[in-house]
Amino acid sequence: MSASLPSLGYGLGLRSEYYQQILEQSPAVDWFEVISENYLVQGGKALYYLDAIAERYPLVMHGVSLSIGGPHALDTDYLKQLKQLAERIQPAWVSDHLCWSRGSAHQLHDLLPLPYTEESLYHVAGRVRQVQDVLQRPLVLENVSSYVRSKADEFTEWEFLNALAHLTGCQLLLDVNNVYVSSRNHGFDAWTFIRNLPPDSIRQLHLAGHMDYGDYVVDTHDHPVCDPVWALYQQTLEHLGPVSTLLERDDHFPPFEELLTELGKARELGASALARRSLCA
Repeated sequence: MSASLPSLGYGLGLRSEYYQQILEQSPAVDWFEVISENYLVQGGKALYYLDAIAERYPLVMHGVSLSIGGPHALDTDYLKQLKQLAERIQPAWVSDHLCWSRGSAHQLHDLLPLPYTEESLYHVAGRVRQVQDVLQRPLVLENVSSYVRSKADEFTEWEFLNALAHLTGCQLLLDVNNVYVSSRNHGFDAWTFIRNLPPDSIRQLHLAGHMDYGDYVVDTHDHPVCDPVWALYQQTLEHLGPVSTLLERDDHFPPFEELLTELGKARELGASALARRSLCA
């Protein structure tokens, strides 16, 4: 099995802390992922840097407030803003999270897991189609880290993702760190999750760090990637083939050179995994 979607290579999350260095150094980064909500404005410094970086690098949009699984109506104004931003920067794809993140009126500023039931599946599928109709492109959805599960679950998370991709044609953002975090918190096998996803639907991979408290793990994006996640990433690439890979950092920002070094490690480990895959083909 191999992913049929083209790979952009190895990218970084675009963060304001590094704007100036990116423009001054033109680092060896293949692409950048932008947080969509940071640029849904009419002007200002953020858009200035975004436009300048878009002239040099491919971009991808990644949202945090779509709330695709929520009980409320989708925010049509927000969807129009997403489409306008996509028309402006021409991203390779647009992604968000398989979760709910708002109540009837207010954003909860968290990515909350869904119940994996048939009712939930068809609810989300209808909303995915609505988003795709507005954006005129497949929506890419990321698995989230979770700390609680619903007693009503009728599917595993990977079965739910498979069914959703089949019903809607949406694509998947496989966050390897999130799989590891959730597997530790819920006691399932991380590799079972990954190997049972539909390979041809996986558009992108995420790598990030977390806090390990022993009995539970919290996804924080404020540490380097740990060794078990690196190992799971290599196993994933051996299984899938080349997939666009992004390194995320959202707090405790290191010097830019350290982040580039960590991205270099992703390249090296990825190349090694793909070489082993070729030998076994």
